[in-house]
Amino acid sequence: MTTTILSIQSTVAYGHAGNSAAVFPMQRLGVDVWPVITVHFSNNTSYGTWRGPLLGATDIHDVVTGIDERDVLDRVDAVLSGYQGAVDVGGEILHAVDLVKQRNPQAIYCCDPVMGDVGRGFFVRPGVPEFLRDEVVAKADIVTPNHFELDYLTSTTSGTLDEVLAAADQLRATGPQTVLVTSVVHDQQQSGTLDMIAVDDEGAWLVTTPLLDRHFTGSGDLTSAMFLTALLAGNGTAWALERTADIVYGVLKSTTDAGARELRLVQAQDEIAAPSHHFGATRLR
Repeated sequence: MTTTILSIQSTVAYGHAGNSAAVFPMQRLGVDVWPVITVHFSNNTSYGTWRGPLLGATDIHDVVTGIDERDVLDRVDAVLSGYQGAVDVGGEILHAVDLVKQRNPQAIYCCDPVMGDVGRGFFVRPGVPEFLRDEVVAKADIVTPNHFELDYLTSTTSGTLDEVLAAADQLRATGPQTVLVTSVVHDQQQSGTLDMIAVDDEGAWLVTTPLLDRHFTGSGDLTSAMFLTALLAGNGTAWALERTADIVYGVLKSTTDAGARELRLVQAQDEIAAPSHHFGATRLR
């Protein structure tokens, strides 16, 4: 039976960010994706200028209501959300999650709590970080923060592996069953590497990939989408972590090798379907 994901995110016409980074990779893996758009920009904001509309909370509500009127929301296996441009938009995303779970009680919600990063600080509107922390996380089954976002959501400063695991456990205690922490920085980290950690009821695992020393817009959106898709495959969290690392590294390396600014999702689509690199996960506990 085909997996179906309702993905509520931004989109860009040129390049790959938000749904423009998440939808095609999920489709390439055989997932039926129903994208709901929160903003439609010409390009991602790292270019300094962009054009296009921000859709309002009522627009998102109307689209989700229209889908529900087709009597098909019971097919949705998961809701995925990323950047939430405003608190009222976040409220509509939570409404969509509640509606999907009413129609299909087995459906899950994966939230990428996009709000900031190390070295950049917060880059979302005032009120959004607090809303994510106080309202959204508790309703998510899976959350995929980067290290900066993990520390904010748990009011901690984690620098060791044990501290990162403790923060992940603290976050899980608020509601989510599974936490994926991306771009982890810790005391035992090897030079020139990038670490991700996944934690659930069964344990905790770490995967290490070579560090490609540049910024990739949309890589976080790709990571969350691939992790959710892998979890829905039903092979466990450790496998999902490995599969996510394999795919994301393959796409990012292809992008780097080509000297491209935007993710080479189409050109590197074979790295999504059959990654050429494999990174094993190490069990931490």
